Amino acid sequence: MPVSRPSLVLALCALAGMAAPAVAQDADTLARFYKDKTVTIGIGSSAGGGLDTYGRLVSRHLGKHIPGNPTVIVSNMPGAGGNVVANNLWTTAPKDGTFMGITFPSVIIDPLLAENHRGYDPTKFAYLGNANAEVLVCLVRGDAPTKTLDDVLSKEIIIGATAPGSTTSDFPVIEKGLLGAKYRIVTGYQGSREVTLAVEKGEVQGICGLGWSTVKVQYPDMLKGGMFARVFAQEDVVGHPELNARGVPLITSLAKTDEDKAAMTMFLSQNAFSRPFILPAGVAPERVAALRKAFAETIADPELQEDAHRMNIDAVPTSGEDLQKTIAAMYASPKAVVERVRKAMGR
Repeated sequence: MPVSRPSLVLALCALAGMAAPAVAQDADTLARFYKDKTVTIGIGSSAGGGLDTYGRLVSRHLGKHIPGNPTVIVSNMPGAGGNVVANNLWTTAPKDGTFMGITFPSVIIDPLLAENHRGYDPTKFAYLGNANAEVLVCLVRGDAPTKTLDDVLSKEIIIGATAPGSTTSDFPVIEKGLLGAKYRIVTGYQGSREVTLAVEKGEVQGICGLGWSTVKVQYPDMLKGGMFARVFAQEDVVGHPELNARGVPLITSLAKTDEDKAAMTMFLSQNAFSRPFILPAGVAPERVAALRKAFAETIADPELQEDAHRMNIDAVPTSGEDLQKTIAAMYASPKAVVERVRKAMGR
């Protein structure tokens, strides 16, 4: 049963109230620090995609919920599949609470799957929260040879992608390696918007690892018929109610064995943090707690919810504390499952 918008806002307000930190920095001290400051949100993609949409949505409302009401700006930092932002958080970003990032969930899971990853440790970042748990989808042109989900096992289609490490690259890669999808993956596009433009032009036949919220923003009439393309699979364990109601199948239905299904389930669990807002390691705990509270209040803000409604996207958050636990649990996954995913991705 759908949740009414007033009920949703009330529930989010309750969540924001529950997010009050056990140990909070004195509001006056925070206000003095943030007054006349600028808080930057580094966005790990080019303008126009799903990350950019949520980064800008939060930026418009966050400042009034941080004591001292700092100016909040965004900085698009595309490149390396979202790793530019992650590496910046780990190395050069200020550790005082004036810089946060939003990047692809695959950036968070990648060190778990890389045998010799050198660099940032996602379990050491401080997570403010997730702006929305996203269901990712595969979108194909109407003239592509795949008419049903099973067709991807026998008919080749050309999939456009950004860099390895992004959802648009990693999701089709694992579906090819684990499920046997006949994808020819063309990487190198700057962002998801550039890939969808390539789909429109016929340079490629489809894109996977694309957020359903992004599809709704860019192609609001996609499932109403008469469009050049269609959503042919949900890359999720449960699926989105809208897509489930329309009979769009889950990609996990292609798993042939229990081991393959367990590996896909582990990999797809990253959808729970598809719009993560992240602070660098080293930010003072009391400031992390205060910013988590501000983030929860921001998502619960009726003005943000109305803003999201006008944009035809959802903003149902996960708290920073829960997000931190989810990522820790993923990194504690059984070794055999991690190895199966790693092998499927050619790692």
